[in-house]
Amino acid sequence: MIRTTKYIILVLLTAMFVVSCDNGETYGDRKKKERNAIAQFISSENIHVISEATFKENGNKTNVDNNEYVYLEKSGIYMQIVDEGCGITLASLPDMQRMKVICRCVEYNIEQGEISLRSDVLTYYYDEMSVYHNGSEMNASFTNTGGAMYGTYGAAVPTGWLVPLDYIKVGRPTKPGETIAYVRIIVPHTQGHATATSSVLPYHYEITYELSQ
Repeated sequence: MIRTTKYIILVLLTAMFVVSCDNGETYGDRKKKERNAIAQFISSENIHVISEATFKENGNKTNVDNNEYVYLEKSGIYMQIVDEGCGITLASLPDMQRMKVICRCVEYNIEQGEISLRSDVLTYYYDEMSVYHNGSEMNASFTNTGGAMYGTYGAAVPTGWLVPLDYIKVGRPTKPGETIAYVRIIVPHTQGHATATSSVLPYHYEITYELSQ
């Protein structure tokens, strides 16, 4: 009985030590872990990172065959434009005029190495966001309560999702050859949803943007 009691105490002390070590992880430690996870992901996926200067020289295009992603310094986003899409740009709209955009995505948790959410399979699981700009500032919120992102993280749109809107067109294909915008982005926690921000987690997204009817 005494040995059993000592064993239980030892297990409890060990568990408390592990928890205390985990709780002792600082924000700086988490950011370093995030940077390392992103770097490892870039390496394992054979991503070729180009500068903004090179991106602009190429007409704001990324070479998908070379698996190019542009690193956008201001936001910390890595972005690949698979298809710029058809239609209009958000910047071409007057200030405060809202654009309703249907988004379908695959969300990949980079640190955990697994898909954490997707809305590209079931057609009714899409998210719709209402987005507008006021000068250079963009604002958006998810409006489809049945959407995957809305149901998981709430109405707030991750800031990182808005970054591609500076470079793509949003519309609905009506002619042969027209397509919807399709991007891939690596989103650090500072540009992510509430879970990403609170847990300091980076995510990779594949997202399509289509003008809502």
